[in-house]
Amino acid sequence: MSPAAFWQIVLELVVAGAISVPFGHYLARVFQDQKTLLDPVLDPVDRLIYRLIGRDVVDQAMDWKGYATSMLLTNLLMGLLIYGILSWQGHLPWNPLHFPDVNPFLAFNTAASFITNTNWQNYGGESTLSLFSQMAAITFPMFTSAATGLVVAIAFFRALGPARDKGRNLGNFYRDFVRVLTRVFLLPCLFITPILVWTGSPETLTGMVTAHLIQGGTQHIPMGPVADLEVIKHLGTNGGGFFNANSAHPFENPTPLSNIIETLLMMVTPMALVITFGRMVGNPKLARVMYSVMASMLVVAVFVAVIAEQRGTPLLAHAGLMQHAGGGQMGGNMVGKEVRFGITQSAIFDTVSTAFTTGTVNSMLDSYTPLGGMVSLVQMMLNCVFGGKGVGVLNFLMYGLFAVFIAGLMVGRTPEFLGKKIEKREIVLASLALLVHPLIILIPTAWSLAAPYGVSSLGNSGSHGLSEVLYAFTSAAANNGSAFAGLNGNTPWYNVSLGLVILFGRYASIIFMLAIGGSLAAKPPVQETIGTLKTDTALFGGFWFATIIVVGALTFFPGLVLGPIAEYFALYAHHTMSGVGR
Repeated sequence: MSPAAFWQIVLELVVAGAISVPFGHYLARVFQDQKTLLDPVLDPVDRLIYRLIGRDVVDQAMDWKGYATSMLLTNLLMGLLIYGILSWQGHLPWNPLHFPDVNPFLAFNTAASFITNTNWQNYGGESTLSLFSQMAAITFPMFTSAATGLVVAIAFFRALGPARDKGRNLGNFYRDFVRVLTRVFLLPCLFITPILVWTGSPETLTGMVTAHLIQGGTQHIPMGPVADLEVIKHLGTNGGGFFNANSAHPFENPTPLSNIIETLLMMVTPMALVITFGRMVGNPKLARVMYSVMASMLVVAVFVAVIAEQRGTPLLAHAGLMQHAGGGQMGGNMVGKEVRFGITQSAIFDTVSTAFTTGTVNSMLDSYTPLGGMVSLVQMMLNCVFGGKGVGVLNFLMYGLFAVFIAGLMVGRTPEFLGKKIEKREIVLASLALLVHPLIILIPTAWSLAAPYGVSSLGNSGSHGLSEVLYAFTSAAANNGSAFAGLNGNTPWYNVSLGLVILFGRYASIIFMLAIGGSLAAKPPVQETIGTLKTDTALFGGFWFATIIVVGALTFFPGLVLGPIAEYFALYAHHTMSGVGR
């Protein structure tokens, strides 16, 4: 690895970490109803929205069932609204290019995707959606779906915090939801959008401009309100894109500066939520342990991806291409990557995107080396390397409950977490949450590879083709949204199957974790004794990390062996047999 690549990685991770700490403290103050500097400006806005919702509704204390029900109903109504907008697009305003209504299967997939923070796209935005659809059916749910994941995590934090009213008060979904929108997402979007416009990202209601080429002729270039979508897309760990090329498109990501801004935006909220957790449960030391474990996994993933792509492949060497930077050449595996970003910024961006389940891409993942592509795949399978805002930290805590239970059995100590006993009910619910994820990935993957209507969408055969299908369902289940673009997902089978996986992947784990939160909140706190298992130590942090790796390996290793690992060994076996030197 070159020194330049090393320092790019270090500086971006350090800056993101430095921003996340004060941001995490700010989030804790917001959701603990403590004063912030923004209160004089935003309190009147919140009160106006509360009056529109109904003050009685907003002031009502909710247990986990009430919180989950309110969340599901709100998301259902917004999902139906999005489906309706897409299905009637041809009859709605701001459609300068006269796009027709969206196909029902594609409309279902898109509605399910964007209401769940997945943002999987089986379409090209500039050739399918009107400006109104881009704003009302794409940008709008980027705010609301991000807010949903964040407030669910906040409710769980409250359940593990100081003793509450016998589990009957995890907060109020509607109040939390409004405060996230006004105090967490809206203001950064207002301030950062002009910066992206300055770097070259358009923000206009003009549907298309005509360019007169130097060599003669004209070119029609799609335009639209791109910059504001880019900010919430990354800040809310949403993904997707205004254009089919996503953040590789020069309008979505014009310069290396915009690339760094978007990378940092992806990281700050999920990282900050770990700090918020420590503040809200009254154990900052535990939060530091969690932060360290997640950060360690992220650092390893970034370095593996960058090194794998910089190393290139034997086939590139055999073709006579330079594999090391120098002489005006970037070296390594530049296939599918933008020259303005290069290997390092491309690999960092896409590794961060899958670690934080954003799903945005600035290069073609399908053209990555087997190991580089496997990094993204593994992070989505684990779904807790910080993860998306809210759900990622909940998944990490789910593994923590298993670690506490297993460690307690091993050393003969009472399995307790933050002063609450971990008993059969919590372990059963955590097991269900854990099992849903691999089931909705592996079963549809096997089905798709066995059915002719699934295989017909593949752009590649063999191990890489398997990786394409496995990646698609992993991305859907993890609410990520990125893709190995060699798979054509815009078919009735993939639109419906991926849409269903997206819905189960989002809401099943949320409901199970809220149920665990309600159960723990209802329990009286247990006095810490000499027999209590300490969970805020470096030793337990290592055990926590081992639990995640072992459970993940046992669950997904066979699929990885058949996909990217087999492709890696096949690549180097071919290279060895052909006599090409490494």
